[in-house]
Amino acid sequence: REPPKSPPTPQRPLASRMDSMEHTVYKAKLAEQAERYDEMVKSMKQVAEEKPDLNLEQRNLLSVAYKNIVGARRASFRIVSSILAKEEEKDASSRTVQMIKSYKSKIEDELEKICTDILGLLTNSLLPAADKAGLPEARVFYNKMKGDYYRYLAEFKDDKEVKDNSRTAYELAKSVADKELPPTHPIRLVLALNYSV
Repeated sequence: REPPKSPPTPQRPLASRMDSMEHTVYKAKLAEQAERYDEMVKSMKQVAEEKPDLNLEQRNLLSVAYKNIVGARRASFRIVSSILAKEEEKDASSRTVQMIKSYKSKIEDELEKICTDILGLLTNSLLPAADKAGLPEARVFYNKMKGDYYRYLAEFKDDKEVKDNSRTAYELAKSVADKELPPTHPIRLVLALNYSV
């Protein structure tokens, strides 16, 4: 006679089976689906700070998160700049113009904060980890991102150093890509497009 079978162990929910890092990445994916990009940035920044040697999926999630929050502000900046130009044509000294300038300045501050945040993460954590690990794809990816975010700063800051930093980052990305990635690698194609802007 066989001993009685014990009931099957119920599966724990997916979230409880994940380790802390997987859980945080999952939260970022969930935030992306919900189009809550500020929360996605928070999750991916936490992942990058805890484990700067991100895999391809994690790098892409980080990029998408920052690209969306900065993209919304860049669009706002362009719209408000256009409105400001029209109002200045009517009366450059009006209270309306002063209010629009103040609002534009607020958007610039937000853009600068976002760009400075990701540039710090790239410079102090992600690029050193990619360099140390000898990962050419990651080095190209991060230097391209660095060039992009300096370029976004240059859209509203008339600062030679910011423009030079963008060019230097793109040149470094291109140099690594030319030496270490095949000509048809997708990151090389994206880099060529962004560098040409």
